[in-house]
Amino acid sequence: MEKDAKIYVAGGRTMIGAAILRQLEQQGHTNIIRRPGEEPDWTDAHAVDAFFSRTTPDYVFMAAEKSGGIQANQKYPAEFIHDNLLTECHVIHNAYRHGAKKLLYLASSCSYPKHSPQPMRVESLMTGPLEPTNEAYAVAKIAGIQLCRAYRQQYGANFIVGIPANAFGPGDDYSPEDSHVIAALIRRMHEAKISGAASVEIWGSGTPRREFVFADDLADATLFVMREYEDPQPINLGGGSDLSIKELAEQIREVVGFPGELRFDTSKPDGMPLKSLDSGPLRAMGWRAKTPFRPALSATYEGFLQTESAVTTFSKKRGRDDAR
Repeated sequence: MEKDAKIYVAGGRTMIGAAILRQLEQQGHTNIIRRPGEEPDWTDAHAVDAFFSRTTPDYVFMAAEKSGGIQANQKYPAEFIHDNLLTECHVIHNAYRHGAKKLLYLASSCSYPKHSPQPMRVESLMTGPLEPTNEAYAVAKIAGIQLCRAYRQQYGANFIVGIPANAFGPGDDYSPEDSHVIAALIRRMHEAKISGAASVEIWGSGTPRREFVFADDLADATLFVMREYEDPQPINLGGGSDLSIKELAEQIREVVGFPGELRFDTSKPDGMPLKSLDSGPLRAMGWRAKTPFRPALSATYEGFLQTESAVTTFSKKRGRDDAR
């Protein structure tokens, strides 16, 4: 991937997409199609075609997706499957149609069966039932994997697939209903600290384990495999920290400074009992995560505070403008 190659990150406003853009700049890439505010509606075939026709990227990182935690997956299953399927079809097809040299599609660890042997190996894909709480999203992500394989088989397109561990970091979605577990717990504990609440309720038993990877480390891994990986088989992008939800919640409580009790609601679903990726092939190629978990968690909380400060400032300004 030449330093002056034309590079497009589909989903530059997402946490992962923004992290990839930062890494590209830090590593000296000078021809980045960086206009996140001007990205097309990926569900609109004509808009995506026009965008690729105008920009003709050499390399495409596909971080565009609609995603969320358990609650969001249960609330919006139709949107999660519909919007993600359309996005995959339009971006992948137009990358091929307009001559991209290479595309990296980021799938999800949700693509693995619920009871995959741990740590999860790519050979386990499509060998059993999916986790019911995010089945619609997982089906869409599996379709993206198969789409890359199909374009590779039929057209010889150099399209590869990476499967990230659960990513977190500054720029995450901290919204109360749609966020993933780390962002959701940061918001919940911060608000509880501010309000003086005695406890915070957490869905499930706290026993499921998850592997987490800091967004900047994941972005570094995506650039690494874009340069070094050519195999049609997906590759896991893990190598982060493996924690139970209870252990995670305790660490977030310490980072946020919430003094109250953590209460686990076992009437709510746990999701998959364990999600840890076998990233042996990635490590064998020489890649390692660089950021320890605790500093990464602190940076994520700082990102939340900055987001909240920006929203508050905007709301106050808007209130003043509306009063004129």
